[in-house]
Amino acid sequence: MTTIYLIRHGQAEGNLYRRCHSWHNGLLTLKGREQLKALEKRFEDVHFDAVYSSDLYRAMSTAGAIYRPRGLALRVDPALREIGAGVWEDVPWGQLLHDHRDSLAAFLDCRPDWQVEGSETFQGVRQRMDRAIRRIAAAHPGQTVAVASHGCAIKCGLSVWLGLSLENFGQLPLSNNTGVAKLEVENGQVKVLYYNDDSHLDSASPLPKASTAYGIPGMERNALRFRPLPLPRERETYLAARRDGWQASHGTMDGFDGERFLAVAERNSAQNEACVLLALLGDTPVGVLQMDWEEDAQDQAGRVPFFYMAPEFRSKGLGVQLLGHAVCTYRAMGRQVLRLRCAPENDRAKKFYTSHGFYKVGEEPGGIGHLDTMEKYIGLEL
Repeated sequence: MTTIYLIRHGQAEGNLYRRCHSWHNGLLTLKGREQLKALEKRFEDVHFDAVYSSDLYRAMSTAGAIYRPRGLALRVDPALREIGAGVWEDVPWGQLLHDHRDSLAAFLDCRPDWQVEGSETFQGVRQRMDRAIRRIAAAHPGQTVAVASHGCAIKCGLSVWLGLSLENFGQLPLSNNTGVAKLEVENGQVKVLYYNDDSHLDSASPLPKASTAYGIPGMERNALRFRPLPLPRERETYLAARRDGWQASHGTMDGFDGERFLAVAERNSAQNEACVLLALLGDTPVGVLQMDWEEDAQDQAGRVPFFYMAPEFRSKGLGVQLLGHAVCTYRAMGRQVLRLRCAPENDRAKKFYTSHGFYKVGEEPGGIGHLDTMEKYIGLEL
């Protein structure tokens, strides 16, 4: 008999940034890496003979909690990947909700007929996960193996081993981040002892048990989309955000130069309309993200000249999606660092940035004296 612990990866950028990351290669978040400490502790007294992972960074990083302390090699298997989402890859969930609501509902409900251009099917993933686990078990008779995979892929596999039909497997819950399923495989039969067990996070307070609210109602409450903010046509929208952002940052309007800010934004927008974006929750504007694709390019850095959330939408877990959009945009361009300025007196903004991996690297002229230059490393690494 082979024992397999099938583990979903820790919290990843797609979970936090509310983006469709299936085969898209993102990283674990800071919180995800904290979850791995609890996962490592959970298994510290368990003997493992082998450790497998999908070939995506978030799963390989999660597998590190098992193989690194034991000095084992990581065995990478692409068959353990998440369901491929085709043209949906790296698209914000809020954008999919707005543009493809019915198809998104079919995906979230795990309807058998769901498929988009370039994607896999649920049936295809059920088959490849079942084959992968049986193949791993056959290679390790009588041994104990850890396997790091992904939420929907694990759900597809479990539905087969629990005897659920393709039409009914949607009733299974999606595994929480670092949730564990324990399997026993003998004579070609897979027995599920338990699944979605993340009890190891209980002892790691204040780590959350993972609530990403991927259903349609949840997405309506917390998934943003983005559209270009055309300038100068919507200059008043931009300037209103700039004025409020200045007041919130500095506590005064002294030194505010709206026309200068607008000129920079128009120059950025001329680079590409995707450089100046309005963030929306449904059809309600909630923020502005401005990127400068040329400034700091020589440093392999992506510059964010303006990052703004409307007052009524702050502290609701939405601002990180603007950050995530900038991360994914610049990473796709090969940039290694995300760079922005923050008023030293703006404690709220500094707390937000540092909580998401930014650190101060210097100072620049601006604001009402100087601004702190802050950076976040965004290169892909385990």
